Amino acid sequence: MYKTLFKISKMDCPSEENLIRMKLDEFSSIVNLQFDIPNRKLTIFHGDQLDLIEKSLKELNLGVKKLLTEQTDQIDFRDNFNQRKLLWSVLIINFVCFLLEITTGVISKSMGLVADSLDMLADSFVYGISLFAVGGTLTRKKRVAKISGYFQITLAVIGFVEVLRRFFIIEKIPNFSVMIIISVFALIANGLCLYLLQKAKNKEEVHMKASMIFTSNDIIINLGVIIAGVLVKFLNSNSPDLIIGTIVFGLVIQGALRILKVAN
Repeated sequence: MYKTLFKISKMDCPSEENLIRMKLDEFSSIVNLQFDIPNRKLTIFHGDQLDLIEKSLKELNLGVKKLLTEQTDQIDFRDNFNQRKLLWSVLIINFVCFLLEITTGVISKSMGLVADSLDMLADSFVYGISLFAVGGTLTRKKRVAKISGYFQITLAVIGFVEVLRRFFIIEKIPNFSVMIIISVFALIANGLCLYLLQKAKNKEEVHMKASMIFTSNDIIINLGVIIAGVLVKFLNSNSPDLIIGTIVFGLVIQGALRILKVAN
């Protein structure tokens, strides 16, 4: 097997990595791809077809230059196993938080918690997509990404309709103490996920970066729901809860659109 290092001068964001993955997906001789986006480098572990691989890369017009090719005995890519283990951990944490927040959100009549639960579910989809990206084919990843993207948009639209209904129809004020307590648990869970992701050796890869971005945003959202709970208490109004719910549903749709853009 060979290891070839390419310099790709115009590879400066995750969209270029996904473009490259799509372009190279047809080559069965490629065993592993290792991206170094900050340094704009790509290492390809492959069998034959180097000339065709290089030609295919250059067709993308991303400033591709081959730096070196050498034989390698590396056949064990253990990072794939470590990535899967890590992503499964954060996926389970997010899905458990989704179940907790959706249940308590409905019981306490808090749209903020319901919206945050859908955001947790959206993150579970992101981690799921990342799992498909680890050692999997791009075609399979794109298929799952599209399904999750459309599903998130559908849930968010339903959430928007419910927010509008509660704006115009008098509803019981949500239980602020439940909002705050559950959001604190969610905040701790997201903090744990972010800690685990930042410890990953491969945190510069696109799917790991995406996971870290989504988790960082979640921490901000958790703080927003906590603040909304405090305002519900002092203002004796459900408006803060509906406002934070609207904002989070918007973020869910925005994230879904980003996923669909990559999947197309």
